[in-house]
Amino acid sequence: MKTPTKRQQLLGQSVLACTFAGLTLVSCSPSAEPSVEANTNSMSQAPVANKIDHEMTLHGHTRNDPYFWMRERDSKEVLDYLKAENDYLDTELKHTEGLQEKLYEEIVGRIKQSDLSVPYLSNGYYYYSRFEEGKEYPIFCRKKGNLEAEEEIMLDGNVMAEGQAFFQIGGLSVSPNNKLLAYGVDNVSRRLYTIRVKNLETGEILEDKIENATGSVAWANDNQTFFYTKKDEESLRAHQNYRYKLGSNESELVFEESDDTFGTFVYRTKSSDYIMMGSYSTLSNEYHFLSTDTPEGDFQVIQPRERELEYSISHYGDHFYIVTNLEAINFRLMKAPVNNCTKENWEEVIAHRENVMLEDIEIFKEYLVVDERKDGLNHIRVIRWNDNEEHYLDFGEATYLAYVSVNREFDTDILRFGYTSLTTPNSVFDYNLKTREKTLLKQQEIVGGYDPEGYQAERLYATARDGVKVPISLVYKKGIEKNGKNPLLLYGYGSYGSSMDPFFSSSRLSLLDRGFVFAIAHIRGGQELGRLWYEDGKLLKKMNTFNDFIDCGDFLIAQNLTSKEHLYAMGGSAGGLLMGAIINQRPDLWNGVVSQVPFVDVITTMLDESIPLTTGEYDEWGNPNDKAYYDYILSYSPYDNVAAKDYPAMLVTTGYHDSQVQYWEPAKWVAKLRDMKTSDQPLYFSINMEAGHGGASGRFAQHKETALEYAFLLDREGLKE
Repeated sequence: MKTPTKRQQLLGQSVLACTFAGLTLVSCSPSAEPSVEANTNSMSQAPVANKIDHEMTLHGHTRNDPYFWMRERDSKEVLDYLKAENDYLDTELKHTEGLQEKLYEEIVGRIKQSDLSVPYLSNGYYYYSRFEEGKEYPIFCRKKGNLEAEEEIMLDGNVMAEGQAFFQIGGLSVSPNNKLLAYGVDNVSRRLYTIRVKNLETGEILEDKIENATGSVAWANDNQTFFYTKKDEESLRAHQNYRYKLGSNESELVFEESDDTFGTFVYRTKSSDYIMMGSYSTLSNEYHFLSTDTPEGDFQVIQPRERELEYSISHYGDHFYIVTNLEAINFRLMKAPVNNCTKENWEEVIAHRENVMLEDIEIFKEYLVVDERKDGLNHIRVIRWNDNEEHYLDFGEATYLAYVSVNREFDTDILRFGYTSLTTPNSVFDYNLKTREKTLLKQQEIVGGYDPEGYQAERLYATARDGVKVPISLVYKKGIEKNGKNPLLLYGYGSYGSSMDPFFSSSRLSLLDRGFVFAIAHIRGGQELGRLWYEDGKLLKKMNTFNDFIDCGDFLIAQNLTSKEHLYAMGGSAGGLLMGAIINQRPDLWNGVVSQVPFVDVITTMLDESIPLTTGEYDEWGNPNDKAYYDYILSYSPYDNVAAKDYPAMLVTTGYHDSQVQYWEPAKWVAKLRDMKTSDQPLYFSINMEAGHGGASGRFAQHKETALEYAFLLDREGLKE
């Protein structure tokens, strides 16, 4: 991470405190020391951040950012401000502490404490993770040959996490001879992993240690060489791929991604024949391959990158199978000989369809499994190689999420898939591709009991202002009246082509059982209705995302499911940007808003190439160095559009070590909202000083944050239990 510009450089050589009678004044000259107004009269007085002029001029337009000083990570002034916000939150919501504790106990009380994932077979071993009662972290295990064999504990996250405020394991990868385990550990929550290797026969942790990596590796067949990806410490961009031989303590750079709008990665194909090295941006891909038998060799390119040409690679026999948007906006499937694989040699396997998006494939010896999306729902299609006979799996619900799970074995008739819906707990099935029989292996157990018949899920369609039909998935407890008095939480995201599929949440029951309706707005910018749904919600069409969400809110009120007095909104990250935009456009529509780790300072962030993710985001938001994009982003950027308005009640959250959206974005936003809002509605800011973008680590600790969010919502409804 690049060290933030020093405050002395921002303010000039003179840095003076502007004080009176021991209290920092709210408004000082541009040369003032940043600080937070002291609260001497009332512990519940909201923090007031100092304002220091910081002008930025581009395209003949000047913006003043009076809270720019908050970017100085670890400075006393910043830490004092964040502490003041946390203290204010604790004081103002102290009356909900009992409710928060009750919600937390409810949520964790539904979780089966001693639990086991469904084992999957890979190279002669069954792999699984399990949890022990009262413990926060998974234990990663395996058994050789069959499930009756003796358990081998590969890693115990609880032992490894001792003494750590944050802990996360990522990228577990076992060597081809099953003797070595490579894995990554993050102790900060910046998603910078340290790779270590464990001898699974002796239990020894080898001396080899690689820092600032993505965490995952791809093993070669010599069981001594692996490939990994390193991140830039400043921008956190995955930009270099290395070859590493155990015991050498030296890594050999095999590829550096010089285009800062791209990231890179490596993986081993399911066939185990190749190491794949990929580069990716929002609109383009490029892959290179190397035989796992010749790790010292040179990588060969599959298809050189071209702007707006996207593709992904699977391997089967003498061919690569390629999911691509080449002359196919919703993607199609091609194949090419391994020894002649540039795009002029691509042969069509599955044609493009206007109403069906091809998302992914899974290859087996006798079957091709295709993951498709139609009418906003996932479909799993099975095609037999030898005669092209095909069929679809039937799921039988109006709104659901079905997904292809872990399928490491190639020569098998069994497909592992998962299924969940707003009323169905996550379920793992084995499906016999030949007999078409489904076997339920495990369904998420809800401790204390759960009856899906007590809840109702629906799919509705709101008409957006431009006439487009926007799907809404919703769930509520049966028996509610559609009288406009129900509290309703509307969730949205709408960016990067990420589809917000309807899934079951046991924690959500704490809202449903108290009379809430929960709804997901499948707005443009996601990919629920195909690639065009995404294209219509990005770049110079981004306003469609915000309009869709607002129009969904109005629609739900018109359906008498709720009213302005009971309508709430929630979104995180780019969904937090969504929250910022909708309160600027329609502050009157919401009784409360929860904005999680929000990306709200769009212009400034997209002009700073040192900030993680910035350069790779140009194809999503636009590059504001181009005046057309500058003007358009400026029209919706939440921070830049804060004005004197009656904003609704809000809870904003962040993690101090957030690697995706830097903490200062929500911090600056909250400070500006406090300064300018004309309503007396509460504004709370919760900063997890030990976490990053994903919140607290640990199986149970994360639900403290959920309990806080739910308590905020219930408090707005006057519900005390």
